[in-house]
Amino acid sequence: MAFMDWQVPDTSLKVRMGLQNLTLPTKAGNSSVAGNLDVAGIVASWQFSETVGLSALWLRPFNDNYSAEGNTNYLDNMDIWGLTLPVRLEGFEMTPWVLYGIRGKNTFNGTQIWNDGNPMTSMGAYPFGMTAAGARGFTDLDTDKMYGSLFWAGLPVAITAFDPWNIEFELNYGYVEGMGRYDALERGVDPVRGSTQRQGWLAKALVEYKTDWGRPGIFGWYGSGDDGDIKNGSERLPSLRANGMFSSVMGDDVHYGGSLQDQKMTYAGTWGLGLQVADVSFMEDLKHTFRVLYWGGTNSPSMVKYATTRTDWNYTNDYEGIYLTTNDGLLEFNINSVYQVYDNFSIGLWLGYIANLMDSGTWQDGHAYLGDSYSKQDIWNVDLTFAYTF
Repeated sequence: MAFMDWQVPDTSLKVRMGLQNLTLPTKAGNSSVAGNLDVAGIVASWQFSETVGLSALWLRPFNDNYSAEGNTNYLDNMDIWGLTLPVRLEGFEMTPWVLYGIRGKNTFNGTQIWNDGNPMTSMGAYPFGMTAAGARGFTDLDTDKMYGSLFWAGLPVAITAFDPWNIEFELNYGYVEGMGRYDALERGVDPVRGSTQRQGWLAKALVEYKTDWGRPGIFGWYGSGDDGDIKNGSERLPSLRANGMFSSVMGDDVHYGGSLQDQKMTYAGTWGLGLQVADVSFMEDLKHTFRVLYWGGTNSPSMVKYATTRTDWNYTNDYEGIYLTTNDGLLEFNINSVYQVYDNFSIGLWLGYIANLMDSGTWQDGHAYLGDSYSKQDIWNVDLTFAYTF
């Protein structure tokens, strides 16, 4: 990071400018739009009173990444402007926010942005990690637009007035304007011109009860999914860099986790329901979290006819993770432990298991066009971490 903080003398106006880490206001499982995003920008904040503030921001996630003879760095920027309005009262807080942005038609060209596991993948309408450049032999988007619009809105709310109860929920909506069409093949035979437009929504919630021995709770979410018509784009929530943290295998809860743990940083196209008991302690300085949750899909099973293989549901290089239809499911178990050895040194052990309940009939019986066989397996995960903070 390389940023500068300063405050206008004799005012409440604070400004941060430069390369900075940004997480949008969020509750219940961290941000499904932008969390832990390293980006260049300017953020200005004004505190009107103890209860109400206002922040305005400008971000440039992409710039100068397109290279073509005679057109280097042409129409390849992405700019985002936003407002957040934090309101904090006794026992209640909320922070409504909105983002508006534009992206040039060459913003993602030349960056391998759709293929290399970059978090920005989740702005695309393509299912199964499909891309306009490279997939289906199609090398460029068919568009006469110079720029396309981006829009997101969120409403995170936390209620602690009924202590020891803690209630959190959040609503999100996102829209990415289509920048042309791309070639998709229905069952590998019939060419279809898919739209790159994407818009969707997500609702999530967490309810906890605080006790002396731990925090039992229930959580869940529901995100809109693809309707089966590739011609009208995607109905999944787009995101800049989602950072979902409800679980520790299909999520981003693991310290220093790798691609497997981070593969489901967005809940777009899924729904889920879970139970957990957090911060259980049987000995001093050692805490455990026990969790079980079920993942379901909200994408239409008819989308599978556009898959290139029968195992395209497992496009794990994509930050959106496994593609779940309404016929599919996953059952996840977590046991996460942290031992606080010293004030600034801790040891963590994360254990996870996922029972793979993907529907064999959906993915095997005549939907995918290649002659490969369908296969699946359960997932298990062990992470041992040593964390020193200073």
